[in-house]
Amino acid sequence: MNSVKKIVVIGAGTMGSGIALTAAQNGVAALQVDVNAAQLEVARGYHRRTLARAVEKGRIPQGDADAALGRIAYAPAIADAKDADWAVEAVSESVELKKKIFREMAATFRSDVVLATNTSSISITDIATAVGDAAPRVIGMHFFNPVPVMALVEVIRGLATSDETAARTIELAKAMGKTPVVANDRAGFVSNRVLMPLINEAFHAWMEGVAKPEDIDQIMKLGCNFPMGPLRLADFIGLDVCHDIMMVLHRELGDPKFFPCPLLRQLVQAGRLGDKTKRGVFDYAAK
Repeated sequence: MNSVKKIVVIGAGTMGSGIALTAAQNGVAALQVDVNAAQLEVARGYHRRTLARAVEKGRIPQGDADAALGRIAYAPAIADAKDADWAVEAVSESVELKKKIFREMAATFRSDVVLATNTSSISITDIATAVGDAAPRVIGMHFFNPVPVMALVEVIRGLATSDETAARTIELAKAMGKTPVVANDRAGFVSNRVLMPLINEAFHAWMEGVAKPEDIDQIMKLGCNFPMGPLRLADFIGLDVCHDIMMVLHRELGDPKFFPCPLLRQLVQAGRLGDKTKRGVFDYAAK
């Protein structure tokens, strides 16, 4: 039986807004926090559109959509969420930014509130060093994009994470309709340690002229039964996010195979980040 009645999700980007919506659709009140007021409005619009689409397609009744929307509130500061039962950080992949937020979370919330991070590659043990005695309450709770659709939550224990924190995290993930699977605290965990080198190799194949991007994706879809080609997936994730994850893998594991392909780095430098900028490997402006 899930005991969490209200979660705070810090960061209103793609992942954070998806986590808040998923909680709300499964009966848990969610406070969406972001210092950027414009980003909070983007999240609010995403919540409304996603629920309206679900009603239009007959997936949920209008009453359930209204109830879910009513469970989501929006605020500019972590201090506005002092009554939360659970905290999830979902900001960009910067260890220093995450540590800053975790220090604020540890100072704000009750001593029984789990401090979870949605990081996709950064060490949970390292993040936990920011909060001193609260380290046993720090855990990785890695959701996947799009959060309302993807079933998996990677649960990652840091060196100090308590058994109780791990058990409660698994319980909450299940209550949110997800399938929790435990991974150890190594760079990239399981999903990105396996996925990112594959994406990186697709960029190398494109850069070296092995095939055009659309043909690389088509070969992987038809030959390996991938639902989405690796280059299209990179655009969907965000080329900047892929780059940052690979830099973490390269730094922490020390293997040159994890260093981002020069062509990927060039696209990021040019601001071609994928879906979020309407142009990455592919051009989405006309769609």
